[in-house]
Amino acid sequence: METIVWLIVPCYNEEDALNFTIQALLEKIRELTQCSKVSSHSKILFVDDGSSDSTWDIICRAHQKDSTVTGIKLAHNQGHQNALLAGMLYAKNKCDCIISLDADLQDDIGVLGEFIDKYQDGCQVVYGIRKSRKKDSWFKRNTAQLFYKLMHVAGGEVIYNHADYRLMSRKALNALEQFEEVNLFLRGIIPLIGMKSDFVLYERNERVAGKSKYPLKKMIAFAIQGITSFSVKPLKMITWLGAIFSIVSLSGLLYALISYFCGVTVKGWTAIVCSIWLMGGVVMLSIGVLGEYIGKIYSEVKKRPKYIIDEELKDD
Repeated sequence: METIVWLIVPCYNEEDALNFTIQALLEKIRELTQCSKVSSHSKILFVDDGSSDSTWDIICRAHQKDSTVTGIKLAHNQGHQNALLAGMLYAKNKCDCIISLDADLQDDIGVLGEFIDKYQDGCQVVYGIRKSRKKDSWFKRNTAQLFYKLMHVAGGEVIYNHADYRLMSRKALNALEQFEEVNLFLRGIIPLIGMKSDFVLYERNERVAGKSKYPLKKMIAFAIQGITSFSVKPLKMITWLGAIFSIVSLSGLLYALISYFCGVTVKGWTAIVCSIWLMGGVVMLSIGVLGEYIGKIYSEVKKRPKYIIDEELKDD
């Protein structure tokens, strides 16, 4: 029996790249259908994450020309992870498995057949892993490596050099739906599912058009989201910092008392100012880390919906 696959493609202001992407994915689906790897009922689902450009219009026109292309439009921009989750859960009862990828075609669609082969061999999750980061800038390559190391130290189970290019079966998607947290970090959640998995190596391409939607500010926010969503080690670090500085403070107090009783007068203005600034910085950092966790608890307790689907394209 041929496998029904849905490609899940989150989009946010991708009008420059979308026509290229649609054409390339349609050709790839036809190729996989002709060699009987996937069913002719397979689809390409574009998830418009509240774009302000003509992204949704392009999706609608493509759907009118070829029903293989379909789409849903979120009522508001909810971020890449929520848009991706919306597409996966929307498709889970309509197909055997999904493959998620970016709209800029940086994920090599030439290996889609390998994902299907792994699935047909019994894998419930197949991760797309980059062969190398040679095409990245020095800064991006090293910050990415730092992120994975921090996640490992913090106890987060993430796949090295894996983004969101992956296959998930319907069984794995049903398991994913049980994770009800609002603060989504799919790269950390999906390995927790624990089903049979494998990986496919691929080379990351340049964007076909348009600009990256992940500037440095968003990348830092995403890294913080990942670390604080899967580990309480930053809180434990605050405890250890507090203990260390308490010991140092006691030592300083003992030194000051001995100096006082010995009649030794030390001006010490520089030392006092430096210690105040240092302690103030540590306190502010600690409050910031605590605030990050409290903010996440606040979001989780409110249980607001992760996304709201405003429109969806259906076959006549």
